[in-house]
Amino acid sequence: MSATTTETSTTYVPAAETLSAVMAPGTRPRRPSALSASITFGWRAMLKIKHVPEQLFDVTAFPIIMTLMFTYLFGGALAGSTTEYLQYLLPGIMVTSIVMITMYTGVAVNTDIEKGVFDRFRSLSIWRPAPMVGYILGDMFRYTVASLVILVVGLVLGFRPDGGAAGVLAGVGLLIVFSFAFSWVWTMFGLLLRSEKSVMGVSMLVLFPLTFLSNVFVDPETMPGWLQVFVEVNPITHLVSAVRSLMGGATDTGEVTLVLISSAVLVVVFGTLTMRLYNRK
Repeated sequence: MSATTTETSTTYVPAAETLSAVMAPGTRPRRPSALSASITFGWRAMLKIKHVPEQLFDVTAFPIIMTLMFTYLFGGALAGSTTEYLQYLLPGIMVTSIVMITMYTGVAVNTDIEKGVFDRFRSLSIWRPAPMVGYILGDMFRYTVASLVILVVGLVLGFRPDGGAAGVLAGVGLLIVFSFAFSWVWTMFGLLLRSEKSVMGVSMLVLFPLTFLSNVFVDPETMPGWLQVFVEVNPITHLVSAVRSLMGGATDTGEVTLVLISSAVLVVVFGTLTMRLYNRK
């Protein structure tokens, strides 16, 4: 005779109220503002510098090399005195160094895309442009450091700005404003191109003609007529003239206004293109 024992197991199913209490113990946090999100991503860029301080090499060693090299390479030949040439050169070499550094914004964007970080950003409930603005806010710190390094080296070598501290601060401020706007060009290329090497290659292809075919090193009047045509419409020429006038104590309002208008146009055009690419990436 056999007995069959039937065992029943009971599965516990929590009530809906219990799940709600566990999953949402408090009020849902508010969506961060555009400013808060942008500053957070800017701080993220700063933390990357903290953990990899070698990233500051291009804003410390590179500006020093540029300043020393061109001062002593061209100073005696063009002005007869390195000190006299430095008064003309330093605002221009500061512009050249900072504008060249802006390309690393695009490189950082492209690197994060390759690592898949952007997929995480897009899943967050934040202001859409915040990651892009954060990149550039972090880089503005780098621009400021590079400007200070060049200024200190220039003062040691004999640079004496007639505009005083106010003129120097105004010149550096205008340069950083333009660099912020110009960085949007490279964020677009960072999203558009497939590798960071491609971003750097295209950046150099654009930056070298813009910086060297300008009034950074010599007066455009000494150039051939056909070259002057390009130099006169080159935005770097107008930026250098504006910064030079502010530091020299003879502010050229027309050039300063033109630089500010150019900066606004760059942000509107390339900022819009960047966000379209970002949303479709």
